[in-house]
Amino acid sequence: MDRLDRKILAELQSEGRLSVTDLAARVGLTLSPAHRRVRDLEAAGAIVGYRAIVDPAALGLDFEALVFITMKQEDRETLLAFEEAVVRIPNVLLAQRLFGDPDYILRVRTADLDAYAQFQDNELARLPGVQRFQSTLVMKNLVVDRPYPTDL
Repeated sequence: MDRLDRKILAELQSEGRLSVTDLAARVGLTLSPAHRRVRDLEAAGAIVGYRAIVDPAALGLDFEALVFITMKQEDRETLLAFEEAVVRIPNVLLAQRLFGDPDYILRVRTADLDAYAQFQDNELARLPGVQRFQSTLVMKNLVVDRPYPTDL
């Protein structure tokens, strides 16, 4: 990946609906090479998709919690069952397996504290293999979905 590819990625991360014509002008290429580079970046897997960034409040999802999960046991079947169940829960926006304790962290959005309490009882408490979970409520987001640095 060269300097121009990184510039293209930077521009598309900040404005995904940018036309190829505008993109070409911003990175100093003509239309055809810019289009080819974007296609190549997509084919190589550097660009994995495009999406709209939605304000969660517009969907009534004003409440956010981070959930730290420690497993009872860490055999392969239990972990796979847990991970498959987590992936199917729409309110889980991020799920990561960690080294050490806790075993997982989840980022969850709900409408409010009452909805989160119901979510905890009806979804989290039913996840396979969970020994305990601890929730931390998000007071304020400072950085959310920041574009990846491309000037490395």
